[in-house]
Amino acid sequence: MPHPSDIHERVANAPAVPHGLPLVVLLTGFTDAGSAVSGLIDHLRDSADLQPVVVFDNDALLDYRARRPVISFDQDHLTEFRPQRLELSLGTDALGQKFLLLAGYEPDFLWNKFARVVLELADEYEVSGLNWVHSIAMPVPHTRPIGTTVSGNRRELTVAHSVWRPRTQVPATAGHLLEFRFAERGDRVVGFVLLVPHYLAETENPDAVITAAERLMASTGLVLMLDEVRARREDYLARVDEQVIGNDELQQMVLGLERRYDAYMAGRDPEDGSYDEGGFNERDLPSADELAAELERYLASRPSGDDDKPGRG
Repeated sequence: MPHPSDIHERVANAPAVPHGLPLVVLLTGFTDAGSAVSGLIDHLRDSADLQPVVVFDNDALLDYRARRPVISFDQDHLTEFRPQRLELSLGTDALGQKFLLLAGYEPDFLWNKFARVVLELADEYEVSGLNWVHSIAMPVPHTRPIGTTVSGNRRELTVAHSVWRPRTQVPATAGHLLEFRFAERGDRVVGFVLLVPHYLAETENPDAVITAAERLMASTGLVLMLDEVRARREDYLARVDEQVIGNDELQQMVLGLERRYDAYMAGRDPEDGSYDEGGFNERDLPSADELAAELERYLASRPSGDDDKPGRG
């Protein structure tokens, strides 16, 4: 079997990595409802003093035609080329605790080689476990806490944080493959799937970023500074509430989601994942397309000069 080292490069003068650190994985790609993962990556790059240790090779792993890098143009010349980044970095939390962060784009190619490299690095640094998060759109109201589905082999986290435990098949991500490979050999693993309101899935939702950070803190013991994100969350939710309250149809649909959500939560048994018959029935919910289309119609009816939409940017 060829050695997989051709898809990554050690960073010259990288810091020494202590053994036994938690490994946090944040990969963007197939789904990132509410920009939970990309938002948390940006926040950690600003706040966690990340020092790259290993850089992965874009030419081997990335489909440039699907996710093109950004080039800057200034009147008559090019000024900056910004490629995608996938790096393993040493980070520091608010208390000075160290952790390893594998963050950036989800590889388009060579998933098995990528997984083998990550496993080799995990062995080299004797990581304490794999912790990762991603987010999907769900028919839930923004007026309730963002819930999670938990996978892995850490039952205490499943009992504490998993509000929805389906039996289903879904398109896999590279994060799923890493979790599967780590668990296959008996490592401690946990994966959090954030259930983000589907009518806000295409926005940059600070609430999703905060929930992602909180779940990772619960699994790793890290302490992440989130004051700046919390400040943005209050403003963001206030603007969403203003838009919903200003439209009767949207308001009724959110009220319906609240009733179903509350019935579901009242009927669930956190110990075994079972639910009362009178609780939540996913088939009774309005479709994602229905609710999102209604919100889009309302947003489109606002004056074009409005700059307080909760969308990207």
